[in-house]
Amino acid sequence: MQVAPRQKLATLSQDLRCLFWEVCQRPISAFGGSTMNSTIAASVRPAAADETRPYTGAEYLDSIRADGREVWLDGERVEDVVSHPAFRNSARMIARLYDALHDDSRAAILRVRLEHGNGWTHPGFQAPRTLEQSLQQKAAYAEWARIGYGWLGRSPDFIGASFAPSFWISSDHFGEYASNARRMAKGLRENVEFWGHAIVNPPIDRSSPQSAKDIMVRVEKETDAGIFVSGAKVVATGTVLSQKILIAHHFIPVTDKKYSPVFVVPVKAPGVKLYCRRSYEQVAAQSATPFDAPISSRCDENDSILVLDNVFVPWEDVLMYDAERANTFMAVPGQAARGLMQAGTRMAVKLDFICGLFMKAVEIGGTKDFRGVQAAVGEAIAARHTIWAIMEALARDLQPWGDGYLQPSMVHGHAYRVIAADMYSSIRQNILKHVASGLIYLPSSSRDYLNPEVRPMLDAYARGSNGIDSETRSKLLKLLWDTVGSEFGSRHELYEMNYAGSQEQVRVDQYLRSFQNGTASQMLGLVDKCLGEYDLNGWTVSDLKDAGNA
Repeated sequence: MQVAPRQKLATLSQDLRCLFWEVCQRPISAFGGSTMNSTIAASVRPAAADETRPYTGAEYLDSIRADGREVWLDGERVEDVVSHPAFRNSARMIARLYDALHDDSRAAILRVRLEHGNGWTHPGFQAPRTLEQSLQQKAAYAEWARIGYGWLGRSPDFIGASFAPSFWISSDHFGEYASNARRMAKGLRENVEFWGHAIVNPPIDRSSPQSAKDIMVRVEKETDAGIFVSGAKVVATGTVLSQKILIAHHFIPVTDKKYSPVFVVPVKAPGVKLYCRRSYEQVAAQSATPFDAPISSRCDENDSILVLDNVFVPWEDVLMYDAERANTFMAVPGQAARGLMQAGTRMAVKLDFICGLFMKAVEIGGTKDFRGVQAAVGEAIAARHTIWAIMEALARDLQPWGDGYLQPSMVHGHAYRVIAADMYSSIRQNILKHVASGLIYLPSSSRDYLNPEVRPMLDAYARGSNGIDSETRSKLLKLLWDTVGSEFGSRHELYEMNYAGSQEQVRVDQYLRSFQNGTASQMLGLVDKCLGEYDLNGWTVSDLKDAGNA
């Protein structure tokens, strides 16, 4: 790969910077956020020329530019995702993440020295040994999430920070492929590689999963050099812009070795095909302006059907090839809790953004002092606080891992999985109810304001309350509509509802695992203690007195 010059981090919109700080009435550092103490800051120094370090934004874009990947959209093959109007701005938002790693003003949050190697990496790609390091990881997740305003759910730290430490520390979980896991972990943390993933079989017939074996990922042929695989997986969110894809299994257990391989494959590998859903970014480019669709036009992590058509996978890229072991992949120690910390922190930032928009919208509409509106906004803010508090608990309630490392307790992660989706849906519905037609009676596009005949009418009849002018009103409410009312907004509610698994299953998991993690014993034990203090004859403890006793 030819190394491109370092790209400067694009300047964030000043309006949205102000919006973020209005949302956060106190700094995120109150939740273990973006301020690090002098110990960590002192440990981060600029990398020498011979040290390894993550991609820059330009290097990331070069790594996926016209590399032969087979991406299909609207019946045509996309030759270059970096320049195509369906993907180009979303790719550049990912590039911003990489450039932020090279921004010296963010070094105390976004850099940590490599334990194994010569250089530095994103804190989330290396497991912590101390509480301080764990809090830095959460702060790093939040810092990256703010670059995409919380709307980039499948940023490189989702898989990389979940699995890189697990592949290294829990490599024994992979049996004969343990050395592969450790080598992959090394590549992930040194370069901060962008991996997508696809782990679910297409839901052809959920009433009879085995009837769809013809579409399941399977080994077609083994050779001394590797395996040839075919089949499909969904929903390959963000893989169009990733460098590699992790293929694994979830929900439906496999019983035949043929269907069991867990492996990593470059997106550009021959036979890897991605069939994309409609691109919200492309629709925005065709029918709107950034003023009209400011988030969907640059934060669309396209979802796709991943098809593997006789793809060759070298043995060194295989992680599992055994039915019994492959069914345990999602239970690799550490990855679930770490993944939920990243996802929940990203969602907390997203709620910062949404709550700020909600507060501004009711001010524009002149309803901010209505009691019912205040109750709805207050509920949204409480949800925001709840998610931040759970993430703080995840970062602080640490359990021993291997070799002196620490991992978050899954007790809090399971709680997040259960409540987050319903909270998000409730907030979205409250916005639609209380901002109401304010989200609809808006000019068709920014071009209306550029027409001298139309502009005076809009200034007079489409202005906001509290002295807010028409252009400011439209700008804010179009941003809110783009994020919660549009097709992009509906997709995000579906995403938040289902990305952590079936809504029924996440609740069943909470119940079953409470017996494994000791919380059920605590709850049942408290009830048993109370039951043990009385019987049919009265109190059974000496310090309480029955009626008539002195």
